[in-house]
Amino acid sequence: MKDAARLAGLFLLVSMGASLALAVVYILGGQPQLEGTFLAVSLGGIAAALILYGKRILQGPDDVEPREGPSPPGEIAEAQEAVEEGGERIARRRFLVRLLGAAGGALGVALVFPIRSLGPSPGNTLLVTSWTKGARLVTEDGAPLLPSDLESGSIVTVFPEGQIGSADSQAVLVRVDPTRLALPDDRNAWAPEGNLCYSKVCTHAGCPVGLYVETEHALRCPCHQSTFDVLTGAQPISGPAVRPLPQLPLEIDGEGYLVAGGDFDAPVGPTFWNMP
Repeated sequence: MKDAARLAGLFLLVSMGASLALAVVYILGGQPQLEGTFLAVSLGGIAAALILYGKRILQGPDDVEPREGPSPPGEIAEAQEAVEEGGERIARRRFLVRLLGAAGGALGVALVFPIRSLGPSPGNTLLVTSWTKGARLVTEDGAPLLPSDLESGSIVTVFPEGQIGSADSQAVLVRVDPTRLALPDDRNAWAPEGNLCYSKVCTHAGCPVGLYVETEHALRCPCHQSTFDVLTGAQPISGPAVRPLPQLPLEIDGEGYLVAGGDFDAPVGPTFWNMP
């Protein structure tokens, strides 16, 4: 039993060493082959120790033999030796259990480090964009836009001033006859002089919505042909998309340029798992 306990302890020490080596390799930049080897050794050491503990160290239930009268001196000596040996067994078991806990703790520490690879929490970055109240609409060339710059039936890609190229802030500005608009009541003021602005990121798979069918007053995604009615708040009218394109409220600043009245009315991009 002593040999089995020593061997189990050795396996646990090897496991701890492998776990610490795994953490060091990861901190130093990582090496997949070494990391896999150390992880296998760490888990294997714990497994081997548990097998030895169960097979060679733990004992079965005690067998009790009824006896009468006082025991002979020889049997008393044997009983004392058995008690002393049992105490040693208990001490070894406690030591191995503690060593097992240490090995498990070392492995846990090693596995905590890779959590850093997940990167920082996204926070609310999936819910907001660079559009803020008062941000001017500018073209890809950085030119601000007046409400009269677009002819009726034309579109242009716009960004918030200072954020040209922002993937989640790209939008499509389209101008229509204001008398044709059928926006929700709370958005009637969002389209000054018939200028409407919607996210360019399709709510189906995130492709850029860059096609405009003037005869249908519809924006269309070229990837899967999702089509959105600009007159009714970019409601989907065909294709796989089930959510409207988020709309950007528009205003006119003191110099007569188109500016955002705030951020989009909904998160941009494909539908979230917890959104209809």
